[in-house]
Amino acid sequence: MASLNKVILVGNLGRDPEMRHLENGASVAKFSLATTESYKDKSDQWQQQTEWHDIVAWRYLAERAEQLFKKGSFVYVEGKLTHRKWVDKEGNNRTSTEIVAQSLRLLERRESNSNYSGAGSFPSPSDEISTSNNPNPSAPKPSNTPVAATAQEEVVVEEPADDLPF
Repeated sequence: MASLNKVILVGNLGRDPEMRHLENGASVAKFSLATTESYKDKSDQWQQQTEWHDIVAWRYLAERAEQLFKKGSFVYVEGKLTHRKWVDKEGNNRTSTEIVAQSLRLLERRESNSNYSGAGSFPSPSDEISTSNNPNPSAPKPSNTPVAATAQEEVVVEEPADDLPF
């Protein structure tokens, strides 16, 4: 029987993506994402609970995240849950839980797009992400996920799903 490890989050960035370039040339971006849930407590008062998630994006996704995402951006993240163990500088065992991004989407209108009028084609041709504007031709191609026409622009960037269990 096949198994599946998939996480979908929609929330706001807690900080700008932190980009690093490894010795082998790979790019990695890390950022935190806040998701907030509202609920009524026992006394019928609205409460909010915010959870913070550590997101890791690799290669082309990392570069696009660095270009498009800023602290406070409202984004969609799809990926897989991972756990890491390491020993810190003081010799203490540490663990972390991260989401390794496989798809990133900016879910808000960018103010820098002066052509945005709320009408016309959606997404606009300038939002198209293809290998022709990808500086690394061996990087994965984005999917052609259909997008509903709303007042928000959406930029879609995805990693290939090499290890699908079916």
